[in-house]
Amino acid sequence: MTVNGWLQIAIFAAIIIALTRPLGGYLTRVVGGERTFLTPVLGPVERGLYRLAGVDPAEEQSWLTYAVAMLVFKIAGFLLLYAILRLQTVLPLNPAGQGPIAPALAFNTAVSFLTNTNWQFYAGETTMSHLAQMLGLAVQNFISAAAGIAIAVAFVRGFARRSVKTLGNFWADLVRITLYVLLPLCAVGALVIIWQGVPQTFAGSAEATTLEGAKQVISLGPVASQEAIKMLGTNGGGFFNANSAHPFENPTNLTNLLQLVAIFSLGAALTNTFGRMVHDERQGWAVFAAMGLLFVVGVAACYWSESHANPALVAVGMDPALGNMEGKEVRFGITQSALFATVTTDASCGAVNSMHESYLPLGGMVPLANIMLGEIIFGGVGSGLYGFLLFAIVAVFVAGLMVGRTPEYLGKKIEAREVKLTMLAILCLPLFMLGFTALAVVLPAALGTISAPGPHGFTEALYAYVSGAGNNGSAFAGLGGNTFWDITMGIDMLAGRFLVIIPALAIAGAMAAKKTVPPSAGTFPTHGPLFVGLTVGVILIVGGLTFFPSLALGPIVEHYAMNAGTLY
Repeated sequence: MTVNGWLQIAIFAAIIIALTRPLGGYLTRVVGGERTFLTPVLGPVERGLYRLAGVDPAEEQSWLTYAVAMLVFKIAGFLLLYAILRLQTVLPLNPAGQGPIAPALAFNTAVSFLTNTNWQFYAGETTMSHLAQMLGLAVQNFISAAAGIAIAVAFVRGFARRSVKTLGNFWADLVRITLYVLLPLCAVGALVIIWQGVPQTFAGSAEATTLEGAKQVISLGPVASQEAIKMLGTNGGGFFNANSAHPFENPTNLTNLLQLVAIFSLGAALTNTFGRMVHDERQGWAVFAAMGLLFVVGVAACYWSESHANPALVAVGMDPALGNMEGKEVRFGITQSALFATVTTDASCGAVNSMHESYLPLGGMVPLANIMLGEIIFGGVGSGLYGFLLFAIVAVFVAGLMVGRTPEYLGKKIEAREVKLTMLAILCLPLFMLGFTALAVVLPAALGTISAPGPHGFTEALYAYVSGAGNNGSAFAGLGGNTFWDITMGIDMLAGRFLVIIPALAIAGAMAAKKTVPPSAGTFPTHGPLFVGLTVGVILIVGGLTFFPSLALGPIVEHYAMNAGTLY
């Protein structure tokens, strides 16, 4: 660890803090349907889209109608993307002549992108046509991110409103977020990274002559346009298999910093949007502080761990002063690699510039634990906020039990129905993470694609299902894919997304219908260190429901597998 390394982390944190309030204010105006500086240009486009779709943006929806609209939209998106992947060989913009995607892989990929997970069991440059990348994957990157923000906004409206039965209009939220937030920011971001050297072309490839005189074919395509929304929408799912380790996706230290900032910016800004919408910005900063505390602990642990050399390599003569550079980008070093690993597993982003497979045990545990906690450390756009607020509900419920009174949050009574729905949303993640992992390490259909035996191979499988249910999309790179993984990971991703969203919207609907209760002497304060500490404690305890059973699950399934005579 060096002063320079800590300075890099501090600069990144300072940029995020500086962006949070102005971007949060802009998001508040957009989702509130207020006029912005882009309204004169984009207002006619917005109204035209409503007329084209037959949508009245002023028509409010109940939580159930909002959820049904979201699900219908997602199903349609899945069917369209699946068709594009299966038919890409007969569709235009396929200069490399890529064939159709296999059914199981097309299912997995379509589910992955519509859930904002962007898990990749394929190499983009050798599997996908330009049309599939643009019309299929990049479009889903936009609308899955917009849908995530819309769900978060609807959830917040449940606390902001009183004695009503509606949470807004899903279609209006989706259009406004895409049109006024994601598209303008991505247009600027794409131009910046093109300037830095990221390709944006319809050409399929270029041929180069190496220093040895050999011919090399280099894949090209519309990379910058996909890269911008990949990061801003916390999607992952890069144009190239190596994601941000590829110099055509992440060519310079400036682009690396911009990618880090893009991943965290909207998630952090939504905490301020939350505070503004409930008319209490201090509450938004309390949420920001709790998320920030968890982030600082995680990045410090990862940086400290990876600054130490691998003992096995030191034993064969490596200089321990170099730290653990195995699997990392030399051009970015340990600091930015550790920061990238922490940021991309706090947010739903599968893009990495280093391989978690090569991290030391503590360094690898940080991204794994972050996803197990539900990606609530700023997290995927939208999902990080509503995921955190679910834990906040549990925290104030526990506080209420401590003082023997009905718990309240933002003036709303937290009653049995809300607590049951909250625990359903939180506990569905460990169920699928651990359940599918147990199957994967005892069934021959899965074992053949795990690259290492013993605890490391177990962690490969565990990380895959944790990443899927957490809608993250990163991986221990040694894991290979087949039909078993395609199908089970697809189910895992669907459960991790929609079994959280539906209860969250139901909670929002129940809270919106309630009256606001004036604060009293017994009201639990939700602005200061007590709230931050209690919420972080609840997050760690509930996260332990996944993490600690997984430690016990490894030896148990290994013993079973050995006795059953499997390959594990």
